[in-house]
Amino acid sequence: MKSELLKKQRKIPVNEMFLTSEEKQILQNIRLQTARWNINNVTRTKAYLDFFCSYSDIQWAFLGHMVSRNGGWNMTDLKGDLISKLMNDETKNVFFSFLERGNWLIFQDAFPQFLLYAECVRRNKNLFYLLPYLNVSLFMQVIWEYYWRFRDRYVLAIAQVINEQSYLEHRIIHSPKYKDKVLNSFQFVLQDFLSVNHILFPFYNGNKITLLGQTLQQFDSLHERIMLGKRLYRILFHHSDQYEKFYHWATSNPHTGSRKDYWKNVFNDVNEGVPGKYSRRLKECQVKKGEPKLYSPILRIAWENVKHPEAELGDWYNHWDVINYLLEDDQDINGQIEGDYCEALEKLELAAMAKNIIFK
Repeated sequence: MKSELLKKQRKIPVNEMFLTSEEKQILQNIRLQTARWNINNVTRTKAYLDFFCSYSDIQWAFLGHMVSRNGGWNMTDLKGDLISKLMNDETKNVFFSFLERGNWLIFQDAFPQFLLYAECVRRNKNLFYLLPYLNVSLFMQVIWEYYWRFRDRYVLAIAQVINEQSYLEHRIIHSPKYKDKVLNSFQFVLQDFLSVNHILFPFYNGNKITLLGQTLQQFDSLHERIMLGKRLYRILFHHSDQYEKFYHWATSNPHTGSRKDYWKNVFNDVNEGVPGKYSRRLKECQVKKGEPKLYSPILRIAWENVKHPEAELGDWYNHWDVINYLLEDDQDINGQIEGDYCEALEKLELAAMAKNIIFK
């Protein structure tokens, strides 16, 4: 792999005029299908799962689906009962733009790769030389060609974690548009302090829903985001019986963007509360008797679809040493998160109730 990356170190400009009409048609179909599904967080999240159901060897598709669900929940939290009380409308809009742009960017980079792979399978032919025409990193061209030969699912999935997080690094994380208004803002620091930036993976545990997952403390660290992706992959796929539980939950519960999707006893997509009033409702992740559930709207109600400008051009890849991340860790990740998540919800509830004091 290192050898192949070094061979391709020089980037050759691509020009579709040298492609055959058939190759041009393949690219056109991929672009059209990607645009069709890259409408909002709900359509993207569904597309990832639909693809995985057809091509279960592409494990990042399921990881992407589960993480994208969390992205949708974070978007609707901005209009829900708790976090919305800590922000004015302008701040909510900036935070939504940050989440939505990142979700859109990852999809328009990852999904064309999936569609090209599907085309390779249909034709039983390596077509990955077309990836540069889809503005996909040279790194992923080498990885896909490696996968086509050796079928190493782990390497492909972790390479895609590396690729997508590196792809976001300058387009989102270090973008002047978001760095000061989001990553350095008081609200983001507050969320980090309260540990509400959890990635949650629900599954059926008898008659109840249980959560596993991880917490990301340093969102602006590329290394930490990649290592988080590796841990999340391990939680999803390391134990086949646990994976089956995650998959069963995901295919049984369509993504709406509301946290009601996983905890109907705590959240509702209808606002049961009295406008302008909020009393403490939670105790150990249960709503107190007689209190309304927490409002968590569906995405379609919370936010309108966004028309995005084209993705910024440029290849993040510049050195072969990123392949060191592909080494498999033998660390056992149990993913226990429910207690921390419940504690964070209660802290966030107190912060929301104390809003007038905090922001005086």
